[in-house]
Amino acid sequence: MITDKVLKTLEYDKILKKLHMHCGCCVSRELADELRPKTEFDDVNAELRLTSEAETYFLRTGYSPIDDFPDIRSTLKRMNAALYLSCEELLNIAKALKAVRVAREQLTPLTAANDGDNSTDEIPCALANLACGLVAHKYIEDELNRCILSEDELFDGASPALARIRRNKRIANERVREKLNSIIRSSTYSKYLQDPLITIRNGRFVVPVKQEYRQQIPGLIHDQSGSGQTLFVEPAAVVELGNEYKKLVIEEQAEIERILTELTALVKPSANDIYTDLQTLGIIDLCFAKAKLAKEMKAVCPKTNAEGRIKIVRGRHPLIPNYSVVPIDIRLGTDFTTLIVTGPNTGGKTVTLKTTGLFTLMAQSGMFVPANVGTEIAVFESIFADSGDEQSIEQSLSTFSSHIRNIVGILEAADDRSLVLLDELGAGTDPIEGAALAMSILEELHSRGCFTIATTHYSEIKAFALTRPGMENASMEFDVDKLCPTYRLFIGIPGKSNAFEISRRLGIDEYILDNAKAFIKKEDMDFEAILSDAEMKKRRAEEEMELAEQARAEHDRLAEELKAEREKLEREKAELRAKAKEEARKIVDASRREMEQIIMQIRAVKTIDQRAADRIIQQGRDAVRKAENELAEDLPKLKTGDGKPPKMVVPGQTVSVVSLGKTATVLSKPDKNGEVQVQVGIIKLSVRLDDIRLSNEKSEKKTNVKVEYNPANTVGLELDIRGMLVDEAKPIVDKYLLDAHLQGLSEVNIIHGKGTGALRAGIQQYLKNHPHCKAFRNGNYGEGDYGVTVVTLK
Repeated sequence: MITDKVLKTLEYDKILKKLHMHCGCCVSRELADELRPKTEFDDVNAELRLTSEAETYFLRTGYSPIDDFPDIRSTLKRMNAALYLSCEELLNIAKALKAVRVAREQLTPLTAANDGDNSTDEIPCALANLACGLVAHKYIEDELNRCILSEDELFDGASPALARIRRNKRIANERVREKLNSIIRSSTYSKYLQDPLITIRNGRFVVPVKQEYRQQIPGLIHDQSGSGQTLFVEPAAVVELGNEYKKLVIEEQAEIERILTELTALVKPSANDIYTDLQTLGIIDLCFAKAKLAKEMKAVCPKTNAEGRIKIVRGRHPLIPNYSVVPIDIRLGTDFTTLIVTGPNTGGKTVTLKTTGLFTLMAQSGMFVPANVGTEIAVFESIFADSGDEQSIEQSLSTFSSHIRNIVGILEAADDRSLVLLDELGAGTDPIEGAALAMSILEELHSRGCFTIATTHYSEIKAFALTRPGMENASMEFDVDKLCPTYRLFIGIPGKSNAFEISRRLGIDEYILDNAKAFIKKEDMDFEAILSDAEMKKRRAEEEMELAEQARAEHDRLAEELKAEREKLEREKAELRAKAKEEARKIVDASRREMEQIIMQIRAVKTIDQRAADRIIQQGRDAVRKAENELAEDLPKLKTGDGKPPKMVVPGQTVSVVSLGKTATVLSKPDKNGEVQVQVGIIKLSVRLDDIRLSNEKSEKKTNVKVEYNPANTVGLELDIRGMLVDEAKPIVDKYLLDAHLQGLSEVNIIHGKGTGALRAGIQQYLKNHPHCKAFRNGNYGEGDYGVTVVTLK
């Protein structure tokens, strides 16, 4: 049970006004104004889940799937009594149907993706299931949009008859105007007119005639001016044409009414379904309004429980401006179920009380709460509140009487599923009696298992809470140096009045304060001293905890920086590997080109030994191929070298390149940028001096290879490649031409046969770019004709 009075006391109505402003349609605005907290645990969780899903959708897309639409509910309710609806009413229905369709299209496709699936990339089913209940009346929507042009006009194409009537109407209009224009322009009649214009009176085309010339223009008088000086006359010459036009106007209106009647009949069977859809649409939009409000308040979805546990982490009262609100931590229902809050006036006790109550109401209404992650709210069946600033003026009740009347109602209904909030309990009467009554009320509520938060000034109640298991004190901090409250709540420490300290700082003489202390009982003074000591220890613990938290935060920050630096280093290593690999590839390509040039030079030497040349060439090609294979694999992972980088290196020195994990030979001294040219295998590259370490390995001595060539065997003057494919024949032709070139032959024959001519064409195309071929031709008669290619060597 949560009464409207409690809702008003905790300012729940002001939250609803904020929610109202985020609603996108008329239905959701009404639902927001009528929103009340749920009291069943499952219902509360269902509402919070809908809000959470709406928030996920809104944050992902940046918009709500609900378009605003006119309120057509009253129109739908009176459809059975209406013969037909107006263009405006039907157009509004079309707009509402579009909103329903769009919402369904946006939300329902995601249902299947989440049915039995743990995917978090789509909207969970709860919100989509609501949208599944929407019915898209696409045919009705399309038909209404096809026929209705605006709020007071139909399209010409709404029906063939309407199109024909309007076409004839335009023709009749033009005829009437043409005839009237001839009268206006006529020198005979123009002098009798007040103005040379055509106007309409009572649906008839007329001209303004001066009253004194009425007889000069025969026709029907349809109206006159206020002064009587101008008569609006339909000339007799256009009466028949006007009658024809008027007839078409009547036919047009009849056709419009017929079409509107048909459209109304089209909508009528679905009126109840559309009404239900609009209510569902309002519920969905309300979920998105809650999500938007949560974004505005920087609120989080609280955890919920049915055991009465409340844990608010840095909660901020939603009605206090962000620039002035002080976050508070509140807990209840774990170690204790009754919390007694003490502290100075305007110190934040009432705000603490109302924050707890308002957060509970908001959570039970499916709204998020402006607090940090980790906040937990219990679901209560009943919430009671008695505020210290209430007074029943109408009933002429005192503050104390007003409190007692409220408490009587609370005691009649409170149980172990109730949250009770009591502000300034026992105030407004004799302090001794008020304190005694307050303690008795608290004990009664505590014995029933109620979850209670009460604020008070009485020291007796503070001492009372210390002696009762399940009760706990809390205090609102007061800065004595600045003489102002800090609005921070300390649980576990009862507050003290600070009256003497405040008075001292404000200028009260010390002897007056000493005299005042003499009036206080020794046990009360001792109790206040204990409170002061406890508060000091509490502050010290808070400061140490804050320092520890700062140290932890600093540790986390440094850990993040170290992680980022490590990731940066890994990226740089990867970039270095890629760069080295690219440079190595370029070097291998250059080596390949150099090797080919050497091969060409070797082949050009006619006195060289063929077998030795082939062997050397093959060795060179194998070396290049090996380098290419090594590049096809990833370079070694970077590793940290041992020792310190050398201050200087000299060419020929063997070193280790740390970033590559390879041994290299120094090719140059460091330049002005500290970079050194080194060679790793066949790869030459530049590295920084601090990236190398001295190596104990000795440089390998280079072996000079002396190549000698012996004269080769005699090469034949013909090469027969008949029956081969072009790709098979090319290397054989290549070797044959090389051998012939080395032997000093000037002309040879390649026999390929006639056949299809493909082998001849392929070989001759190959010869065009061959280094040893000077020219070639087809064989002449007696040489083999087109079955032989004669090659002239360089």
